[in-house]
Amino acid sequence: MAKQPESDSFLDMFSKFGRDLKLPNVDAILDHHRKNLEALEKSARAGAAGASSVLARQHEMVQNALNEITRMAQNYQTPGNPQELMSKQAEFARRSFETTLKNASEVADLVRKSSTESVEILRDRIRNAMAEIRAGYEKK
Repeated sequence: MAKQPESDSFLDMFSKFGRDLKLPNVDAILDHHRKNLEALEKSARAGAAGASSVLARQHEMVQNALNEITRMAQNYQTPGNPQELMSKQAEFARRSFETTLKNASEVADLVRKSSTESVEILRDRIRNAMAEIRAGYEKK
């Protein structure tokens, strides 16, 4: 069976097509779009890394909460009077609420940092693309 030649990438095929048609600046156009795709890829990677770190941190938070509940259950002794029981329950509720607020704030910070990094990558590419377009018009 005949061996097929290795296929070129889409951008290589488009570049060859443009040169065959004698289109001006085909390589510049392709370079521009290649940079756009690279910026999108980098932004997606930053977003995925951020999501992974959020999930890992949330997993750690759940583990810590379960360990704390287990520890408290093992050390639990029924108090003799109702006021002491209410006091212990109120303390547990207060600590749980404070921990939940702290964890929610931490997760929100992780998400914000990840989103900011991802958006900044795209903003930088947009700025560079606009500069490339301006430079192209100024040459003309």
